[in-house]
Amino acid sequence: MPRLNDRLSAALEPNGAGDAVTKVVVHRGEITFHVAREQLVSVMQTLCDDAALRFEFCSGVSGVHYPHDEGAELHAVYHLQSMTHNRRIRVEVTCPDADPHIPSVVAVYPTNDWHERETYDFFGIIFDGHPALTRIQMPDDWPGHPQRKDYPLGGIPVEYKGATIPPPDTRRSYN
Repeated sequence: MPRLNDRLSAALEPNGAGDAVTKVVVHRGEITFHVAREQLVSVMQTLCDDAALRFEFCSGVSGVHYPHDEGAELHAVYHLQSMTHNRRIRVEVTCPDADPHIPSVVAVYPTNDWHERETYDFFGIIFDGHPALTRIQMPDDWPGHPQRKDYPLGGIPVEYKGATIPPPDTRRSYN
């Protein structure tokens, strides 16, 4: 694992992004690189293109909300896999509630298109440079982001906007 960290640092130096990795956490044999959000695209491009790293596949991005982590309440966690070298890592980047912007990595990993939209929809993280950042599961006029810990639980009226639900005794039985 330390060699992977050294190789990433060495690969980032020529790009002027040597200080992009702010922290490295190894827990239970799994490595997470914490990256400055301004350097995210550069780090992801290096992880993808460098022959010694070759993380060709990003399986998605997950949002996390830590309301008590002042100045870094919103986290985006990317899950990368190198099929060439048979290894997996995570890349984590944070942003504050007051400025929920993170650069989009869709140009590097096109598979993240819908994952970034989902993270925006549920957590409110705005991925700058995304080709079409719109809600993907919630209605366009839905207030708030339902996976955040400050989102109210229950008590939200549900509108069916023209749909009808038949009474239970007239519904189709699956027995």
